[in-house]
Amino acid sequence: MALRIRNITRGAELACAADVADTSRKRRTGLLKHTSLPAGEGLWIVPCEGVHTFGMKFPIDVLFLDRKRKVLKIRANMPRGRIALCLSAHSVLELPAGTAEATGTQPGDQLEFEEV
Repeated sequence: MALRIRNITRGAELACAADVADTSRKRRTGLLKHTSLPAGEGLWIVPCEGVHTFGMKFPIDVLFLDRKRKVLKIRANMPRGRIALCLSAHSVLELPAGTAEATGTQPGDQLEFEEV
Protein backbone atom coordinates (compact mmCIF):
# COMPACT_ATOMS: atom_id res chain seq x y z
CA MET A 1 0.00 0.00 0.00
CA ALA A 2 1.35 3.41 -0.97
CA LEU A 3 0.27 6.66 0.66
CA ARG A 4 0.00 10.25 -0.48
CA ILE A 5 0.73 12.45 2.53
CA ARG A 6 -0.26 16.11 2.61
CA ASN A 7 0.33 18.80 5.19
CA ILE A 8 -3.15 20.34 5.14
CA THR A 9 -2.07 23.17 7.45
CA ARG A 10 0.49 24.38 4.89
CA GLY A 11 -1.17 23.09 1.71
CA ALA A 12 1.94 21.08 0.80
CA GLU A 13 2.54 17.51 -0.32
CA LEU A 14 5.11 15.65 1.80
CA ALA A 15 5.05 12.36 -0.11
CA CYS A 16 3.24 10.89 -3.09
CA ALA A 17 4.45 7.28 -2.62
CA ALA A 18 5.14 6.57 1.05
CA ASP A 19 5.34 2.98 2.27
CA VAL A 20 3.79 1.74 5.51
CA ALA A 21 5.69 -0.21 8.16
CA ASP A 22 2.83 -1.66 10.18
CA THR A 23 4.22 -5.06 11.16
CA SER A 24 7.04 -5.91 13.54
CA ARG A 25 9.22 -7.14 10.69
CA LYS A 26 8.67 -4.03 8.53
CA ARG A 27 9.30 -1.73 11.52
CA ARG A 28 12.59 -3.50 12.35
CA THR A 29 13.84 -3.21 8.76
CA GLY A 30 12.57 0.33 8.09
CA LEU A 31 14.82 2.10 5.59
CA LEU A 32 17.97 0.11 6.46
CA LYS A 33 18.06 -1.71 3.11
CA HIS A 34 17.67 1.51 1.10
CA THR A 35 20.65 3.34 -0.40
CA SER A 36 18.66 6.58 -0.75
CA LEU A 37 15.21 8.03 -0.24
CA PRO A 38 14.09 9.87 -3.38
CA ALA A 39 11.87 12.96 -3.23
CA GLY A 40 8.21 12.00 -2.93
CA GLU A 41 8.91 8.79 -1.04
CA GLY A 42 8.82 8.09 2.67
CA LEU A 43 8.04 5.54 5.35
CA TRP A 44 5.21 5.75 7.88
CA ILE A 45 6.05 3.60 10.91
CA VAL A 46 3.02 2.76 13.03
CA PRO A 47 2.97 2.33 15.95
CA CYS A 48 6.29 3.97 16.84
CA GLU A 49 7.73 6.31 19.50
CA GLY A 50 11.39 6.29 18.46
CA VAL A 51 13.76 5.59 15.59
CA HIS A 52 17.48 5.21 14.99
CA THR A 53 19.71 5.76 11.99
CA PHE A 54 22.44 3.25 12.86
CA GLY A 55 23.40 1.46 9.64
CA MET A 56 21.64 3.94 7.39
CA LYS A 57 23.41 5.41 4.39
CA PHE A 58 21.71 8.84 4.24
CA PRO A 59 20.12 11.47 6.51
CA ILE A 60 16.32 11.74 6.89
CA ASP A 61 13.66 14.04 8.29
CA VAL A 62 11.77 12.41 11.16
CA LEU A 63 8.26 13.61 12.03
CA PHE A 64 6.63 12.30 15.20
CA LEU A 65 2.83 12.19 14.94
CA ASP A 66 -0.05 11.76 17.37
CA ARG A 67 -3.03 9.45 16.74
CA LYS A 68 -4.80 12.18 14.74
CA ARG A 69 -1.65 12.61 12.57
CA LYS A 70 -0.75 16.00 13.99
CA VAL A 71 2.99 16.75 14.02
CA LEU A 72 4.32 16.66 17.59
CA LYS A 73 8.06 16.95 16.95
CA ILE A 74 10.46 17.14 14.01
CA ARG A 75 14.05 15.93 13.87
CA ALA A 76 15.19 17.49 10.59
CA ASN A 77 18.15 16.20 8.62
CA MET A 78 18.87 13.45 11.16
CA PRO A 79 22.33 12.03 10.34
CA ARG A 80 23.53 8.45 10.53
CA GLY A 81 24.14 6.90 13.93
CA ARG A 82 21.54 8.84 15.93
CA ILE A 83 18.45 8.09 18.02
CA ALA A 84 15.30 10.22 18.23
CA LEU A 85 12.38 9.69 20.61
CA CYS A 86 9.00 11.22 21.37
CA LEU A 87 7.23 9.15 24.02
CA SER A 88 3.88 10.82 23.34
CA ALA A 89 4.00 9.89 19.63
CA HIS A 90 1.79 7.24 18.06
CA SER A 91 3.70 7.00 14.77
CA VAL A 92 6.71 8.31 12.88
CA LEU A 93 6.98 9.57 9.33
CA GLU A 94 10.44 9.31 7.76
CA LEU A 95 11.03 11.56 4.74
CA PRO A 96 13.97 12.63 2.57
CA ALA A 97 16.20 15.13 4.40
CA GLY A 98 15.06 18.68 3.72
CA THR A 99 11.38 17.84 3.13
CA ALA A 100 10.15 19.45 6.36
CA GLU A 101 12.02 22.68 5.66
CA ALA A 102 11.04 22.78 1.97
CA THR A 103 7.34 22.40 2.83
CA GLY A 104 7.41 24.65 5.91
CA THR A 105 6.19 21.77 8.08
CA GLN A 106 6.25 22.55 11.80
CA PRO A 107 5.02 21.00 15.05
CA GLY A 108 1.26 21.50 15.32
CA ASP A 109 0.62 20.98 11.59
CA GLN A 110 -2.12 18.53 10.60
CA LEU A 111 -1.27 15.80 8.08
CA GLU A 112 -3.65 13.90 5.82
CA PHE A 113 -2.99 10.36 4.56
CA GLU A 114 -4.60 8.94 1.42
CA GLU A 115 -4.11 5.51 -0.16
CA VAL A 116 -2.97 5.67 -3.80
